[in-house]
Parts: sequence; C-alpha cells; structure tokens
Amino acid sequence: QVKLVESGGGLVQPGGSLRLSCAASGLTVNAYNMKWYRQPPEKERELVAMLTTSATTTYASSVKGRFTISRDNAKNTVYLQMDSLKPDDTAAYYCSVFWRGTNVWGQGTQVIVSS
Repeated sequence: QVKLVESGGGLVQPGGSLRLSCAASGLTVNAYNMKWYRQPPEKERELVAMLTTSATTTYASSVKGRFTISRDNAKNTVYLQMDSLKPDDTAAYYCSVFWRGTNVWGQGTQVIVSS
C-alpha cells in the first residue's frame, strides 16, 4: 500500500520561503514521476511541479523560477522549495503519484501567504 504524507506548510509573509516535504512509503520515489499539486480556495486543483524518474523537472508558469522540486532517495522523500512567495500561492498543497493505474494523494498541507 502506498502512502504519501505532506508536511511543512504554514503561514508566511509575502516574499518568504517554505519547504514542503512528501514522505513516501510503499514505493521508491526515484522509480516514479512525483508531482506536487495545489488547490487554492474555491478553485480547481492544479499541477505545480513534477520530477521524473530521469530527474527532469517541469513547473507551472506561475511558479517557474521560484519553486524547486527535488527528492532525497535515502529518505524516500520529495520536496518543494518555495521562494519569493506571493499571496496567490495560498493553497492546499498535495503530493501525488500515479501508481498501478490510479492517482495516489497525500492528505495535503496548507500554505497561507499573508502579511
């Protein structure tokens, strides 16, 4: 059984930084394409960043240059480093992986960017 557990969210001022973590169990993060999504209040969930098995990264245009996705194979954890945060980055952030024909999601972690 695959489980993803996000952490690291919180309240941060505009211009600040946060690092989100996604601890995985039941699979090896470097063997799957790992993704971070976010869902702002009353909006659709959107893909923020993806890290492929070959270590290729892709980002939504709204976060490119500010967010960085990475992984630590020894800890079996995927990270999302978020810098220069803006109020529009306020959302619930979710880690996800497509595993055996289905999307597996974590419980999410809330990020609030506000002064």
